Amino acid sequence: MTAPVVVSVLAGNGTLGAFGLGSASEVFGYDHTRFGLPRFDYALVAEQPGPVRTDTGLTVLVEHGLDRLTVSDVVVVTAQHEADRRCPPAVLAALRAAHARGAQLISHCSGAFVLAEAGLLDGRRAATHWRMAGELAARFPAVEVDPRVLYVDEGRVITGAGTAAGVDTLLHWVRREYGPGPANALAREMVVPAHRDGGQAQYVDTPVPRCEDDLLGVVLAWAAEHLAEELTVESLARRALMSPRTFARRFKATTGTTPHAWLLGQRLAAAETLLADTDAPVEEVARLAGFGTAAGMREHFARRRGISPRAYRQAFRTRLGSGGAAAVQLDGHRAGRVRGHQAEVQPGVGQPA
Repeated sequence: MTAPVVVSVLAGNGTLGAFGLGSASEVFGYDHTRFGLPRFDYALVAEQPGPVRTDTGLTVLVEHGLDRLTVSDVVVVTAQHEADRRCPPAVLAALRAAHARGAQLISHCSGAFVLAEAGLLDGRRAATHWRMAGELAARFPAVEVDPRVLYVDEGRVITGAGTAAGVDTLLHWVRREYGPGPANALAREMVVPAHRDGGQAQYVDTPVPRCEDDLLGVVLAWAAEHLAEELTVESLARRALMSPRTFARRFKATTGTTPHAWLLGQRLAAAETLLADTDAPVEEVARLAGFGTAAGMREHFARRRGISPRAYRQAFRTRLGSGGAAAVQLDGHRAGRVRGHQAEVQPGVGQPA
């Protein structure tokens, strides 16, 4: 009988995320040989075996020490409880030794911080949750952090983004190692897409900073309701009773961005809402949001969200009904239906624009 593939999940020392553990357990903890996958010898390891609390407060029992990493084919590092907590030297040394021996390392979410601290991401691209991308890049400047993608495959080191991206990462590993057939069968068993288009950018809420200038605020509120019209710096400046140069300078000083970038962000947000909450054709969504043509909207979606408008609609489609949407007038003629306000996050280093 062929020897099983030895898979170990690093636990303890602040490195056991419950969602990552669950994702790894779904892939490695069950018998999937009927799908063409090998047998997996799956277990948790820690510097000090025993009870370990996850990041959700649940406790699991870890039976193996770090010596198991000397025979592991795959080592999974899940999210940390505390992203700024330093990893014990013995754990870092065990990870470096496993990598040098030929083991494959896979991190989930903030588990990338552990691999970076071990020096295993130096000179490599890496992914983590988009909220933590700036911190990872700041703490480890030798790592090329990509906040847009769901995972980064660097051969024997794979880093995944946050939460559900851990599933994408592991399915990618299965697809790479054993082919699309087993990966697709496993995805069906898990009731998840075999492959998701785009990256993290499509899930990031990136609002434009609030405008605290009363006069500019009135103009921006008007512009947000007339996105389908041709809006230029000159026309907005006239409405603000300023010269174009003064308007642009005051706009940047007040909002922290340019009029063009602000308008693009507003149009993308309007298009996303219309795609998710209405059945309007893509061409009509493009017109209502001010992109003019579907081709123009597709270009901006691909560049800023890493996904096409149609794929965005398929991923985020909401159930249409009379109770969950409110009418909005985007061009003074036709009304779409959009949800209420969007939750805000503070833009930070490393977040996708």
